[in-house]
Amino acid sequence: MNSALIPKSTPAPQPEPTPSEQGVEVAEGLKDAVSERSGTAAGVVDTLDRWAIDLGSFRISVWDTIVFVAVLVAILVAAWFLSRLARRLLRRLTKFDETQRLLAEKLVTIAVWAIAIMLGIDILGIDLTALAVFSGAFGLAIGFGLQKTFGNLIAGIILLMDRSIKPGDVIAIADQAGVSTFGQIRKIGIRAVSLTTRDQREYLIPNENLMINQVENWSYSSRNVRIQVPVGVGYNCDLELAEKLMLEAAKGAKRVLATPPPVVWLEGFGQSSVDFKIHCWINDPEEGVGNVRSDVLKRLWKLFKESGIEIPFPQRDINLRDNAQFQQLVAAIAQRMDQPDEDAKAEG
Repeated sequence: MNSALIPKSTPAPQPEPTPSEQGVEVAEGLKDAVSERSGTAAGVVDTLDRWAIDLGSFRISVWDTIVFVAVLVAILVAAWFLSRLARRLLRRLTKFDETQRLLAEKLVTIAVWAIAIMLGIDILGIDLTALAVFSGAFGLAIGFGLQKTFGNLIAGIILLMDRSIKPGDVIAIADQAGVSTFGQIRKIGIRAVSLTTRDQREYLIPNENLMINQVENWSYSSRNVRIQVPVGVGYNCDLELAEKLMLEAAKGAKRVLATPPPVVWLEGFGQSSVDFKIHCWINDPEEGVGNVRSDVLKRLWKLFKESGIEIPFPQRDINLRDNAQFQQLVAAIAQRMDQPDEDAKAEG
């Protein structure tokens, strides 16, 4: 019989290993490598591999757990080191300004961690399809739990992209109670912005709040800030001389700019004073504004005293109605005042 007519049997196709089997293969490969190098280590590994738990067709040993944890820690350490290295390279090799560099660092960090997670899943052979039963509830829980975190992350990236808020800016933002917080931005993080006030209090404001609330940015397009210093003088004073002294006091302050120059406006005639307002400019709002007002007012106080300019204080006239009780009170006071004179005469 001709052998060419006999059909040849083809080998049955081998099933591809599942991701869980791939994870076991990683542990088995490390076990074989350790066994080839040291007999003592091989005995320890065999002992750890015998301590196992069978879950249906899946077997988890102590050795598999150690390998899993070691690979996970190695991936996390590598991702942390690579993200730090990438940030350092961005600072040295690029000519980005601070805002662009911060945005690039965040994007690179996200990319590094995403690659590290995917690489870890591939190395460990984690079977994501095994979680199909719990994927709906798990995804819903993660969605609700990380909704704010993800929203703050996107808000921080948007703030850096449009450069409306950047590190070093001086801003004022109001909370839900209407209390305004004034300070300088030190850092824009993944979740919140670090705002440091003049008394060195650091507020962590969620990025979303800066997106949805009104923010007063003192250094967005220009760092020049105008400060107003109210001053009142008496009606009998020389108003032209008082105005001249106000300008002199403002120009003598250390942080007040010469350009634009300080100006003095007459605001109105108050109940006990003529009200002026000094307008002066500074270009370093992060150093505060209250100390500038204090400096101007202290200089002005000295100049007013030297020139005899009066700073008035409120005065009130009291009118008392005449009635029987009032007359009795006056008579009693007069009698009390006359009593010492009568006692002195009696002694004399």
